[in-house]
Amino acid sequence: MLRSRAVRRGVALDRRRCDRARLARDRRFDGWFFTGVLTTRIYCRPTCPVKPARSRNVVFFPTAAAAERAGFRPCLRCRPETAPGTPAWQGAAATVSRAMRLIGRGFLDEGQTVDDLADTLGMTARHLRRLFVRHAGASPAAVATTRRVQRAKVLVDETTLPMGTIAFAAGFASVRRFNAAFRSAYRRPPSAVRGARRPRAARLG
Repeated sequence: MLRSRAVRRGVALDRRRCDRARLARDRRFDGWFFTGVLTTRIYCRPTCPVKPARSRNVVFFPTAAAAERAGFRPCLRCRPETAPGTPAWQGAAATVSRAMRLIGRGFLDEGQTVDDLADTLGMTARHLRRLFVRHAGASPAAVATTRRVQRAKVLVDETTLPMGTIAFAAGFASVRRFNAAFRSAYRRPPSAVRGARRPRAARLG
C-alpha cells in the first residue's frame, strides 16, 4: 500500500526510470527524487554509495519532505540535505516551485506564516496546502521544517558552532524546536550526530 501511494502522490515519478537511475547511481537524477528503503525506513539520494536495496524493497518520493512525511529518516552516508534543488514543475506546480524558492530563502523563518506565504502568491492557504500535497508530497510547513533541518545538519557536520547558534542560523525559532525537529528526522539529537562524526574526521585529518 505504501509503495503505490508514494508513487502516485506528488510528481508523477516513473518507477522504472527511478530504479534504473538509483541502481546506476546516475548523477543526472540527483535531487530529482529520493529513494525510501522499506526494510530500514531510511531514504537516500539516487547517488548513495551504500549497496542498493532490492527493487522490491524501495519506494520513490519527489522531495525529502515527502519521504519524511511517510516515516523515513535521512541517510547519514549520502546526506540528502546536500542534494541539488528539486526540479521545477509545469502548470499549477510552478506556484509550488515559486513557494519552494521563497521557503528556501527563509520566508517562513522570520515569524511569517503559511497564510502570509499564500497571500504573497495570491491564493488561499488552503489551496496552497492542497497544491503542496499534490506536487511536493508534504505541506509548506513540513517542507520548511525539512529545509531548516537540512541547513542545520550541514552546520553540525561542517562547523564547530554551538548548537544554539546553529538552531537560529538554520531558521528555528528556538533551540527546543531545533532539537525536536532534528531528533524527529535523524532519530538522535544533533550532539550525537556530531559526536559520531568526530572520530572519523580525526582519522581523516
